[in-house]
Amino acid sequence: MNSAQRKADLDRSLAEYGVVPVIVLTDPAQAEPLGEALLAGGLPVAEITFRSDAALEGIRTMAKTYPDMLLGAGTVLSVDQAKAAADAGAGFIVTPGFNATVVDHCLDEGLPIYPGISGTGEIEMAMSRGLDVVKFFPAEALGGVAMLKALSGPYRNLRFMPTGGISLSNLHDYLSLPQVVACGGSWLVSRDALAAGDYGKIVSTVRATLREIYGCLVTDAGVEVRARYAGRTRAYLERVGAQTEEADGGVSLTGRNVVLRG
Repeated sequence: MNSAQRKADLDRSLAEYGVVPVIVLTDPAQAEPLGEALLAGGLPVAEITFRSDAALEGIRTMAKTYPDMLLGAGTVLSVDQAKAAADAGAGFIVTPGFNATVVDHCLDEGLPIYPGISGTGEIEMAMSRGLDVVKFFPAEALGGVAMLKALSGPYRNLRFMPTGGISLSNLHDYLSLPQVVACGGSWLVSRDALAAGDYGKIVSTVRATLREIYGCLVTDAGVEVRARYAGRTRAYLERVGAQTEEADGGVSLTGRNVVLRG
């Protein structure tokens, strides 16, 4: 698989999930149980940030233990960090701002990168390098949804991963924009839950978030239904093995008396 296809597949997967947990580890030993909690919640995605000394070893542990996770390194500020993250098993890089040296290194290496942008200058630097998905950070402080709508006028082919100040209370404001691929957020894996070792809380938070995004959640007890984003919901159901088909403007589950309507 070439680097362009790899990046396109990653973009599509992130868009289907809708959220990316932004994680600050304080101890590399947190990585394995955290990965288990994310998987139990139904979200095999993690962005471990270089905001602590535990990041690199945490990435290495999670990559080794859960090789099928979409695992990224965040808050990458230098080429050395990008190299170390990739060597440890990170499959993509996220930066807080547009560091041209880091971006060019990742592009040269075929390593997917989502550089941070806060305005038009950085957007044009990204587009000049062929990038079509960027991180928008810090989202709420920069004007949030209104700013994204304004930027999407002249840059209509660009898509965004907003991060910063996003929570369940405003998640739908962002995901309802067609230009938004997914939202990054620290609420999915809170520092308090990690510090307390409360991985059950992380599981429940992830499940609550996914239920909000997909409008349903497949559990042993059945299917909880509430579809707000039909495309993401259908992709989710297919990932967990449900056969779906179009039905009367919604999505039906073959063999189950459930209809999802966007």
